[in-house]
Order: sequence, then structure tokens, then C-alpha cells
Amino acid sequence: MHSLILIITAVAFHGASAFTIQKPFQNTLVLTAQRKVSTTVFSSVDNVEQPKRFSTLAGPKQKKKKLKTFSRYLEIESWKRGPSARDLEPVLRSVGEACKQINRIVQRAQTDDLYGVAVDENGTPLEDTNVQGEVQQKLDVVCNAIMLKQFCGSSKGVIAAVASEEEDVPRGCPDVMGDNAFAAGDYVAVFDPLDGSKNIEASLPVGTIFGIYKCQPGTKPTEETFLQRGNEMVAAGYCLYSATTILVLTMGSGVDGFTLDPDNSVFLHTHPDIRIPSSGPIYSFNEANFHDFSKPVQRYLDALKEGSSSIGVRSNARYVGALVADVHNVLINGGIYGYPGTRTNPQGKLRLLYESNPMAMIMEQAGGAASTGRGRILDVDPTAVHMRVPTFLGSIDNVYELDQFHQYYDDSAESIGGI
Repeated sequence: MHSLILIITAVAFHGASAFTIQKPFQNTLVLTAQRKVSTTVFSSVDNVEQPKRFSTLAGPKQKKKKLKTFSRYLEIESWKRGPSARDLEPVLRSVGEACKQINRIVQRAQTDDLYGVAVDENGTPLEDTNVQGEVQQKLDVVCNAIMLKQFCGSSKGVIAAVASEEEDVPRGCPDVMGDNAFAAGDYVAVFDPLDGSKNIEASLPVGTIFGIYKCQPGTKPTEETFLQRGNEMVAAGYCLYSATTILVLTMGSGVDGFTLDPDNSVFLHTHPDIRIPSSGPIYSFNEANFHDFSKPVQRYLDALKEGSSSIGVRSNARYVGALVADVHNVLINGGIYGYPGTRTNPQGKLRLLYESNPMAMIMEQAGGAASTGRGRILDVDPTAVHMRVPTFLGSIDNVYELDQFHQYYDDSAESIGGI
């Protein structure tokens, strides 16, 4: 007596699996697919899955590089640098964990309905804008909460207060954690939880930026505590969520990069001692605003495009619209990133504390330069926690030449910014 056998063929149908039933055949149920997928053989008599599997990968198993983990790197650096670095070890470890969490959220934004404008508890869109005049996105709110908790909750007695680009005023850690046990601390942290959040809807890169300052000994943090020059930062970094997730960090002695291993969910030391080329062919400006830029910036960009600048070649435009992504490209390949002042925004749009200072510290520690066009970014005295400055970051030769254009082609009548 023969068993009834069916051949079921899996075919792609609008992103899902569809099955077609063919005519009766011999005494085995066979699953076939258009693609080479892992296939299981079933018995038609008892329909019990058998242990036999067919491998889909050809060749030997891919070997992992032997790389130092981010945690091990922090342990070694803490031992080398002394007490101040040991204080920051748990904080920076928590920053790494925050980047992992945000990376997972960014990847799940579409499937978990995290796109779009933030809503209240009733599901009504929030019409109010944040302090930057921007409508908050759902992801901005979620990622901001993650960064607040990770900084303040990383270790009692280290971070005393935090300032976020998404919030009007700085907050003490007791307020964030709901516990006065977190009041003590010798450091304050600043951050932009999700730079370029609107890019996510188009699956483009986004990032997180942070910086850490030391408090005056024996003082309680206030808003004034955050108004320190960038050259007083003790650590700065960013996380880039793109084709790979990369954490870039400086503790005041060079720059190192760590790539997230998706298999083990750990950051590995893939970019030791990052050094930016002294000059580079990339320029990253939003040229939609070209006619609103000052004359020195316009002349400089024309020179880059004509090939008459000091680097001697015609430059290539690369602009994603997310500060972290554009600056990382310049950091690795050389060139210049710029967000100048315009007629409508004379000071530009980048915040000194949350964006310009941390990126400037990273650039300088990697051998590059950071300027407002009229001076070093890290020397600017902040007057408010949300102060903005024109920002130019990149290879030292490129940034120096831009400063020269400001010196020779600027005048008071055409000046934009004044910093």
C-alpha cells in the first residue's frame, strides 16, 4: 500500500512564504525552494521532523579577528591613566550599553512603530516643539530616556547632572533617577541622544554624541557648571548607527574606534589610534544653503570645486545630513565638514555643548582641526547651554585654508556670525 505524497514548493510572494501543491508522487514528502535555504526532510507517514539537516553555507566557518573588547580597553586605560580614568570607566561602559540599546531600537523602528512624531499617553501627536524649535520624534524621546538613565545610573558618585539637546535645562541625577543617593558626583555629561533622527525613515545613518566635564570640587552642579570651554572636557565620543555600528571615543590622548560585533553584541577595538589625513578631497556642506553662506565660505567652496584650493585637486561632495555620519566620513578619509552661519541663522544650527565641542575634541585628538571660521571651537566661552556656533571640522590643512579665506575675504559688511 502506497502513502499519499505531496510535493510542496516554497516560492517568494510579497515578502512571505507561499506554498504550491503538486500532484501525488512517491512515498516521501519533499520541501523545495527557489532559494538555497536550510531544508528539513519529513516522513509522510508520521509527519515527525527528523534530525537530519542540510547546511546552506559553503566552505569553512568564517574566523573572527582576535580583537580587544571595549570593556577590556577601558580597564587597561584606567590602569594607565590613574584615578580620574578609573572614575569614568563605569560611565563609559554604560555609554557603550546605551549605544547598543539605541542601535537595536533604530533597527526595529519600522517594525515596532517608532517612526513619526512623538505622541502623548492618549496617542495624540505632541504639537509642542523642543527647545531647538523642532518637533520631537518618537525615537528622540525614547533615546533621550536611555541616555539619561545610563549616564546617571552608571555609578553613584560619578555623574552628578546631565544636559540633553532635547531638554530645556540641565537635570540633576537625583531628578532623573528619583533617588537622592545619586546626588553626589564629580562630573557632568552633555549629549545629543539621536542626531539626524529624521534620516531613519529613509534608512540613512544616525548617531549619538556625548561629552563629559569635571565639576568644581565641593560644588553642587548648576547650569553654570555646564558653561565650560570645550578644552576642559575630559572625554568625548559618538556612536554611528549605519552599515556597522561604531563607537568612537577620546579620553584626551588620541582617538579609538570600536565596532559592534552583531553575533556577540560586544564592541571590539577595530580602529586603534585613529589619525585623520592632513588634507583630504571630501567636503561635506549643505549646499542648498550656498547663497545664504558668507562670502568667505562661498569662495572657499568654489575653490574646492574648481580644484584651485591648496589641496590641489577638485574635491568631492559628500553630505548625508547627520552630523555623526558626515564627520565620521571626514575623520576616516580626510577633508572638511562645515555647518556655517546663514542669513537666517547667523550662528549656524549646531549646538556648542552637545555637538560642536565633542566633535572638535575628537578631531583635534585625531590630528585634525575644529574652527568657527574665526577661531578654535574649543576656546569659545559658552553663554548658554543651547548656544550655537558656526562649525568647521576636518583635516588640518583644509580647516586652516578655510580660516585663511575668512581672514582675507571677510569684512564687517558681509560678516555672518561674529565668533
